[in-house]
Amino acid sequence: MDLSALTSLVISWQSLVILAVFGITLLIATYSTYAERVVAAFLQDRVGPDRAGPYGLLQPLADAVKLFTKEEFFPAGSNRALFVFGPCLAMTTALMASAVIPFGNTLLLNNGDVVRLQAIEVNIGMLYVFGVVSLGVYGLMIGGWASNNKFSLLGAIRAAAQAVSYELAMGMALIALLMVTGTLSLQKIALQQYDGLWNIVYQPLGFIIFIVCAFAETNRTPFDLPECETELVGGYHTEYSSMKMGLYLFAEYINVFVASAVMSTLYFGGFSFPGEHLLYNSLTSSQGELFAHNVVTILGTVVLFAKIFFFIFFFMWVRWTLPRFRYDQLMRLGWTMLFPLAILNIILTGAFILFFGSKAPKLDVSKEAAPTEIRTVARR
Repeated sequence: MDLSALTSLVISWQSLVILAVFGITLLIATYSTYAERVVAAFLQDRVGPDRAGPYGLLQPLADAVKLFTKEEFFPAGSNRALFVFGPCLAMTTALMASAVIPFGNTLLLNNGDVVRLQAIEVNIGMLYVFGVVSLGVYGLMIGGWASNNKFSLLGAIRAAAQAVSYELAMGMALIALLMVTGTLSLQKIALQQYDGLWNIVYQPLGFIIFIVCAFAETNRTPFDLPECETELVGGYHTEYSSMKMGLYLFAEYINVFVASAVMSTLYFGGFSFPGEHLLYNSLTSSQGELFAHNVVTILGTVVLFAKIFFFIFFFMWVRWTLPRFRYDQLMRLGWTMLFPLAILNIILTGAFILFFGSKAPKLDVSKEAAPTEIRTVARR
């Protein structure tokens, strides 16, 4: 096979992976609306959705039909172009964030080709996620300002202030993790946690800071002050209806999915799982290296999605358990508690590295640490 044919084959496989990533992201976000109703019903001892299809499984489809068929509405005096652009920007940035998440290691084909279960692999993957997510708040700000409504504008201002306050603490927590891992590549961070040696052991305080900030970044209760209905009617999307409203709601669930995937990768091993090395050796001796590698990769993908679903459930659990903060409490938590704790975490991490070495043994991506990745590189 000549070079051009090989290149086109690799591009075609990667294109399928990209389409699969976006399709899975949209599917999970769609059924997160159904899961939200089921979890709320369970926690509140109610029946939950049971009308649209068996067990209410067609409820997301019914919601989509309702949103598409509702009346389009533009407030008097609003900026129509920006009024439409706001929810589109929020949705676009939410979808872009999932592009660098590694949903598995690699699949090896019989002809020697390697298929990465990741849309895009860049060595600054986490920085890319931060940049794209920070752009998402502009969708809320633009929509709130373009609505020509004081409640919407107040919600947009709250969203901007909240994003700045909690992105700072989240970034500081990430710096401490970067000091330990030495990389911003999500793929390499997942590989470094091979066989159950997860970063949560080394960064417990950083994880607590990160997950609290993730609630604020996704505007989930108890941090949903930009859309606080008791104070701002509906917040930044007060004037929205039809599918424009649906894009804002859909973007929130996509952000929850992305945040869950990022936390699973950064702190809980990503697609790595305990016993991976033993399983690989056992399958290699009986079925061969190619079969063993692909089976371990597929199992790793299943494990990663199990971790993601747990965090999505946790987001919903907290929403239907804790009351909403006041806005002054929200800002006080971000600036006077989480930010100092993030600085303390960096100091403690630096002290740990100073006394125990700049590179812990678990961070050596060697043949023993991550054999599947080394085998992949060798086959190239």
